[in-house]
Amino acid sequence: MSDILSSGGPGTAPGPSQGRETETVGGYLADHNRPPAFEGSDGHPYTVSLEVERTPNLRAPFSGFLVFPRWAESGVGIIGHLETPILFEETQRSAAEKRLGALTLLQVKILLEEAISRRNNESD
Repeated sequence: MSDILSSGGPGTAPGPSQGRETETVGGYLADHNRPPAFEGSDGHPYTVSLEVERTPNLRAPFSGFLVFPRWAESGVGIIGHLETPILFEETQRSAAEKRLGALTLLQVKILLEEAISRRNNESD
């Protein structure tokens, strides 16, 4: 699990109980009917997708993570993607979806940058 999800330390945006709901991915999706877009440090445009998969873990059979589709500069199509590691493990799909939706946009941006860094380190 990323430190950004557990630290709540300096530089993290307020959570949904502290700030406006639109500062979360779930709030943004509800308000705008589309995923938020980010420019990565690699200069590429990304959006974010909240993903939940069923796993064989009987104690927490639902794992939540983010997928970052990478868009062509023209915005016409997706040309790749990045993923986070598993961020949450839950007993119910809805609980994993709720936790993913509660991530702040700042947390999502940091997770995107971590994914870019992982990709860059793997290609070295």
